[in-house]
Amino acid sequence: MPAFFLALVAAALLSLGARDQVLVGRLALARGGAAGLIPVVLVVTALSSGLMAWGGSLVAALLPPAAKTMLVAFALGAAAFELAWTRKDTVPREPTHSQFALFIVLLARQLGDAARFCVFALAAATASPPLSALGGWLGGVAVLVATLLAPEDLADPARLRPLRLVLAGLCAITALILALGARGLL
Repeated sequence: MPAFFLALVAAALLSLGARDQVLVGRLALARGGAAGLIPVVLVVTALSSGLMAWGGSLVAALLPPAAKTMLVAFALGAAAFELAWTRKDTVPREPTHSQFALFIVLLARQLGDAARFCVFALAAATASPPLSALGGWLGGVAVLVATLLAPEDLADPARLRPLRLVLAGLCAITALILALGARGLL
């Protein structure tokens, strides 16, 4: 169960201000509501969390314990990098109403975000991919549905930038501690 709860909390925290949250919020504002977005959010988040958890467990199964710890450190380092990355998101001028287009764009954004890197790391570290995937899915969905319900409050990435920088620092410190421990330096 720790994999589930850790993935749930990590995905919820690391999804705040993420590119997928901003996209969903801006589309909800442009479309005048969340109609049609919730099913896509549910499916895409389940798919991305499941793929990353499966990938984490698959790679971790091939590695000895020290290398597995280093893999988790690399995944957390990638999450820290993604959280700290300054990006310029543009507001969609003419948002598509295609559910398939939204599916593809949202999936691409989620497969490279910090929350899914943490799901990958937790699945690798705990050897419990189903629980890691479920926790990542619920945490990600909670943030995206909250964004759909209040897009005007949560679609601005600048508001959550300080929080994302603090989370990036925490992920980087955790990655460093794990990497030093895996190398026997700590």
